[in-house]
Amino acid sequence: MQQLTDSLKTVAGDRLKTFLARLTTNRFTAIFAGAVITGVVQSSSVTTVLVVGFISAGLISVQQSVGIILGANIGTSATAQLIAFKVYEYGLVMVACGFLGMLFVKLEQVKLWAAALFGLGLILFSMQLMSDATGVFRNWPPLVDWLKSANQIWIGVGFGFLITAVVQSSSATTSLVIVLAGQGMISLDFGIALIFGSNVGPCVTALLSTVGRPAEALQAAMIHVIVNFVGVLIWVWFVPQFADFIRWISPRSEHLDPLDRLAAELPRQIANAHTLFNVANALMFLSFINPLARVVSRLIPGTTADDKSTVRFLNEMFLNQPSVAIDQAWLEIRRMASYVHELIEKSLTVVTSGTHHEIEALEQLDQHVEDRHGPIVAFLSKASQRNLVQTQTIEIRKMFGVANYLENIGDIIENNLMADAKKRRRLGVPISPSTMELLSQLHIQVLLDYDSVIHSIENDREDKLLIVIANKQRITSLANDLTSHLAQRLIVKQQHQLAAFQIESRVVENLCRIHTLTRRIAKIWLNAKVDRDIPNQTVEP
Repeated sequence: MQQLTDSLKTVAGDRLKTFLARLTTNRFTAIFAGAVITGVVQSSSVTTVLVVGFISAGLISVQQSVGIILGANIGTSATAQLIAFKVYEYGLVMVACGFLGMLFVKLEQVKLWAAALFGLGLILFSMQLMSDATGVFRNWPPLVDWLKSANQIWIGVGFGFLITAVVQSSSATTSLVIVLAGQGMISLDFGIALIFGSNVGPCVTALLSTVGRPAEALQAAMIHVIVNFVGVLIWVWFVPQFADFIRWISPRSEHLDPLDRLAAELPRQIANAHTLFNVANALMFLSFINPLARVVSRLIPGTTADDKSTVRFLNEMFLNQPSVAIDQAWLEIRRMASYVHELIEKSLTVVTSGTHHEIEALEQLDQHVEDRHGPIVAFLSKASQRNLVQTQTIEIRKMFGVANYLENIGDIIENNLMADAKKRRRLGVPISPSTMELLSQLHIQVLLDYDSVIHSIENDREDKLLIVIANKQRITSLANDLTSHLAQRLIVKQQHQLAAFQIESRVVENLCRIHTLTRRIAKIWLNAKVDRDIPNQTVEP
């Protein structure tokens, strides 16, 4: 299952993310999306990571996430249906085809699909091995007597819970139950009880896995716990009636001997019970999505205030899903970019007329930029060590460059412009109105081009980036006009004349350096756009 899930996450992660984002407009499509994604990758944790990433990014609400989680429970029954249909007979064929694809195919995209097929084949083949190995025990008196004595609903729920908590996979538990049923070793009622327990088991794991993670992760885990636990608590009292209904809707093999008939019918009945239980549970909670979301939101408040001293979106849980990790890193970079915007916007006023308090406030703001940079680089470094497709590698390389250039802009403002601001205050150097007017023109153009680059990246506007790059001539012209103006003012005799010239010249120089770094950010994005035309390849860590 790990092989299957990891391969599918890498090769189809972006598509699954896009698929999920498009189908959360209403509760019915959200359930469908959650079921499809979990059914494909056979891991509700992958779906949960996608959900948490979307909630923290503000792309979906807690209400929308409830439908996805309900659908994820339905998706976990896909493996049970495959095994019940005895697809495991083709497990070795899948293993062989997947292995040959991994060994001989050159295209990495195909290699990943082959690895996924290899993992699925191993799952199915292991079911056949377990079926063959347990067959000899179905007439073993000690085991038969023990199963009869343990054949109680609450004991079955407890066993299902414990097994799932140990193996950390409800799909694995369900598969094992179906194998035992195929050997006629358990009854349908006891099998349903084990299935109920396997639905509660992941809840403990989900809650424990949220320690140290975003509030949105705990919200998603709590929704999972409430839905599964309450669902089992309601249905467990009606196991006999539920079992009768499952027997009625499932195919029968009346021509077989009693023991063989039981072995033939039980796997299909348990798979149907698993699917029907999760579908019924989803429909039951469908009308309570909004109240459930409100309860969870009150119990576990999400992230609201923008604490500039800490990162908000970076968490190692997202590394399990590289496409989501990249999105979260971009969100943190955008926060960093917003602080840099504030630095640029206030820098001219502070350097030319700012007070001691304003200088300190701007230096503190630059510290928040520094606080972003280190964690972003560390997070991207860890993400780059995962198996990635070529486009994801390009995205990470691009983000490294953008984060570094943003940090460089902050350094220019703190180390250079603020040093000049302190010198101006210490010497009492005035800035003339005519010089201030020209500096303002240059400063406004630098800020406009910076904002244009950030907005163009967010909205994928290549034409705007090209305009900013072409504005190099305009910035050079404004800087030349300022240099000529400052040189002419040297002729006029006034107090602190040389100090004023030095400070004003350095302001011009540093604003031009900021624009140069802004253009480099634009060029990084444009070069990445060209690189993305290359077919996807997987890059090994």
